[in-house]
Amino acid sequence: MHNDFYVHESSYVDDDVEIGNGTKVWHFCHIQRGARIGRDCSFGQNVNVGNNVRIGNGVRVQNNVSIYEGVTLEDHVFCGPSCVFTNVLTPRAQFPVHGHYAHTVVHEGASLGANCTVVCGHDIGSHAMIGAGAVVTDDVPAYALMCGVPARQVGWVCSCGRRLDDSLACVCGRRYRYNDNQLEEI
Repeated sequence: MHNDFYVHESSYVDDDVEIGNGTKVWHFCHIQRGARIGRDCSFGQNVNVGNNVRIGNGVRVQNNVSIYEGVTLEDHVFCGPSCVFTNVLTPRAQFPVHGHYAHTVVHEGASLGANCTVVCGHDIGSHAMIGAGAVVTDDVPAYALMCGVPARQVGWVCSCGRRLDDSLACVCGRRYRYNDNQLEEI
């Protein structure tokens, strides 16, 4: 089977990598061994995708992002410029963990703002939005709008990305309700 994807000549793709149709890997990127990338993704300049990372379809990763081993990005995740992932809670140069990484899952449709940091071992719920510069230190509920250091929930967002009003209705026509302390579309 032949995949139809684009990799700029300045980028490196290691052996044992899968890249889906329609995906574009731009300047100075490195896709490391064992990475699995879906279709119709875009990786901006200077992106590193670590060993064995899983990335879904339609993911957009802006410039200067490193997605380390232990991170999973589900379908349609947006990673803003220079957002940061970690994969070890207590890193030491003298005592490397050699493949024992904390796992982080960014669920479908979530957006991570420019220069935000996601501390490893946490899930970011579907369609959540992390503000620019925020530092995520806990799990994030689906549709939550998170800002600050450390990140705190300041509201709810629609699947389309707009902030929801108090009635949990969006100008796009979608409506939401609480169900078992979680937000869901109705």
